[in-house]
Amino acid sequence: MPFFRVVLTEHTSAAKHGYKEVLGFYNPISKEFKIKDLDAVKKYIGNGAQFSPRVEKLMKVNNIAI
Repeated sequence: MPFFRVVLTEHTSAAKHGYKEVLGFYNPISKEFKIKDLDAVKKYIGNGAQFSPRVEKLMKVNNIAI
């Protein structure tokens, strides 16, 4: 069963080589998308972080506004 974590990582390192924080998860079978701490995500975005194209699409589909 596939299950994906939404993580915060540096752009200079590969995601499989470590990440700073787990921000949420996505289950493609049930289409469940959950962000654990929206305030933390807003802080990271305010400091210059960017969503990957897939996470950005999931945020729009699930009506999660930043």
